Amino acid sequence: MSVRVRFAPSPTGSLHIGSARTALFNWLFARHEKGTFVLRVEDTDLARSEETHVKTILESLEWLGLDWDEGPVLQSSRFELYDDFAKKLLEKKQAYLEEGAIRLKMPKKQMVVKDLIHGDMVFDLAREAQFEDLVIMKSNGTPTYNFACVVDDALMKITHVIRGDDHISNTPKQLAIYEALNFPVPLFAHMPLILGEDRSRLSKRTGATSIAEFKELGYLPEAIVNYLALLGWSPKDNREVVSLEDLAKEFSITKVNKNAAQFNSDKLDWINLQYIKGADNTRLALLVRPILEKEKFSVPETEHLDRILGLFKTRLKTLKALLEMGRFLFEEGVRYQEEAAAELLGKPSLASDFKTVAERLERLPSFEVKAIEEVIRGYIAEKNVPAKEIIHPVRVAVTGGTVSPGLFELLAVTGKEKTVKNLRFASDWILSHEKK
Repeated sequence: MSVRVRFAPSPTGSLHIGSARTALFNWLFARHEKGTFVLRVEDTDLARSEETHVKTILESLEWLGLDWDEGPVLQSSRFELYDDFAKKLLEKKQAYLEEGAIRLKMPKKQMVVKDLIHGDMVFDLAREAQFEDLVIMKSNGTPTYNFACVVDDALMKITHVIRGDDHISNTPKQLAIYEALNFPVPLFAHMPLILGEDRSRLSKRTGATSIAEFKELGYLPEAIVNYLALLGWSPKDNREVVSLEDLAKEFSITKVNKNAAQFNSDKLDWINLQYIKGADNTRLALLVRPILEKEKFSVPETEHLDRILGLFKTRLKTLKALLEMGRFLFEEGVRYQEEAAAELLGKPSLASDFKTVAERLERLPSFEVKAIEEVIRGYIAEKNVPAKEIIHPVRVAVTGGTVSPGLFELLAVTGKEKTVKNLRFASDWILSHEKK
């Protein structure tokens, strides 16, 4: 049997992180089994579905690297098809009209859902009130979710339906439709939902929830898919950094955990950092540029941005973190963090130190790491003080903060003009506060 799976988002918003994991698990299963991954857009809710959302969802899937083999198929273009199948059920007396809507007569018996994750699940349609006769076509002529879903899955020859376990209650209803239409029944795999860090349902209240938002925050797509794959599943050796190619080689739907997975932003940040550290600087520069532009920052030339990222990337949990860590590089002037300002004001003699260091650095014909280090270490030797008494304050004066990459490499990337300007500003700033 050739495996065929589908991802079927509703275009009523951006691609949610939970839906992205559903897409990923379908994609991994298809690739592992050398099967077919079908993309279907379930836009039967004409009032809430928007073309812009379809575009955003497709762009998010492409960004994540989840290519599809067939589609996208829009359900809104298949209304006549659903209507034809509903009329067949009317003709066979398996459905009836009620106030303009078409209802399927639900069988009064037990239904067994064969699930690859949860095992067999038994539903008693005769006893449970939720399984009353099912509306399959609304009075406005549009199909209900369950009916369109079954018709499409059958006609598209879907062999495995992999989706969130919030759909478990829909499955016996869908089995009744499969039975009424004499369609072959696929295998099901209902994945546990993703919970927020407070173990409630993942929502915007606790942070980003859409792929578009994670992209804007500066997460790499390979980090997102790597992290999502580990939410409820893990490779044999429990590795935490796994490429998409390797994930596809090892993935098994039957090894997915039955329990809800908990989102952990610290873990995602750590995985993202690993990918940023290993990424090409030029690629990172291309990804950072729109982030800087959106924040109205001055964007350096690509070569300079490459050097900046080469210096900072071992510290970046997200690319957007560069805006805070290296803010002084992208805007005029320097803003002192509270702790940094206290350090500068705590030692008035630094005003003279900064002025002297600025003068010596300005005279350098080549503003390279070795030359910068010689100037600053030479001044430290003259002063006969511990290196940290000059190096740390110079870092504060130039960056506005107390933490940064190595000082000499940092100043070389900052450039002579900005370094000298910030040192002189710090000197004047200390003197002006001393007079007060």
